[in-house]
Amino acid sequence: MAEDEEGVEESGGGKKKLIIMIVVGLVLVGLSVGGTLFALKMMGGDEGAAGEDTASEADAASVEEVRKPAIYFPLKPTIIVNFNARGRQRFLQAEVSLMVREEDVVAAIEEHSTMLQHGLLMLFSGQDYSELQTAEGKELLRQMALEEVQRMLEQEIGKPGVEQVLFTNLVMQ
Repeated sequence: MAEDEEGVEESGGGKKKLIIMIVVGLVLVGLSVGGTLFALKMMGGDEGAAGEDTASEADAASVEEVRKPAIYFPLKPTIIVNFNARGRQRFLQAEVSLMVREEDVVAAIEEHSTMLQHGLLMLFSGQDYSELQTAEGKELLRQMALEEVQRMLEQEIGKPGVEQVLFTNLVMQ
């Protein structure tokens, strides 16, 4: 009979420890969340009530101005450029896609695709092959291609229209 009483006391004490550990864990999680929210509010600056109104107005404006979905337009045919690097023939093959968000820009790209191809071909052929072998060189080429395409579209339709120039395939030999 004494053994039965000890078993009951041990199981009751184990449950109490478990409950206490759960409560302590919940309190620690609550303190962590509260501390994080307090720190974020303090880092937000002293905006006060006027700052909160401005933020809510900006949120309302951004909800009204939803971005249109991206449209990816591949330029065909593939651009192939040859280089003379250190007395050897080298080649660059690039498949280019343009990211736009407006249907009228897609129509303009289709209409002026030959001019865009020519501009990119001239841009690519004027590059130094050794610089294009680095990741930075390829990114710089992509940025220059974006600027060139935006410049040409600005002349033709009055707006840049293209948000990104993307290399879907870039081979250098």
